[in-house]
Amino acid sequence: MWTCKKFHELTVNELYEALKLRADVFVVEQNCVYPDIDNYDQASLHISYNQDDDLQAYCRIVPAGKYEEVSIGRVIVRKEKRGSGLAQELIKQALQAVESEYGQQPIRLCAQAHLQSFYGSFGFQAISEEFLEDGIPHIYMLKK
Repeated sequence: MWTCKKFHELTVNELYEALKLRADVFVVEQNCVYPDIDNYDQASLHISYNQDDDLQAYCRIVPAGKYEEVSIGRVIVRKEKRGSGLAQELIKQALQAVESEYGQQPIRLCAQAHLQSFYGSFGFQAISEEFLEDGIPHIYMLKK
């Protein structure tokens, strides 16, 4: 089941599961120590997909302020579910949530460089050169 919630609408368990999945993927699986809890969650929308009460996919939508534009970040699909089409549906859900909450406007994301063509399939275009963030190649992308 897909949900889109503001921070204050998340239950303690939902918040815990999101932070745990983020740590499992971004810190442990990708072997990348970085400050995941960054004070943007409180103002963000949180998109999640649960199956049998287990979080399978997640992202957050950060209002303008972190960047000039609204942004999509912390995009995660549980390892066992990758390749199932869940990532595509997650981005579709996020784009719908942005339009519903903020109207049509440019959307930024900071993509891992190897996912540039994936995000490109949704209309995102590179707006920077590749750079290292926490030791992983990234690129800024924008959907106008």
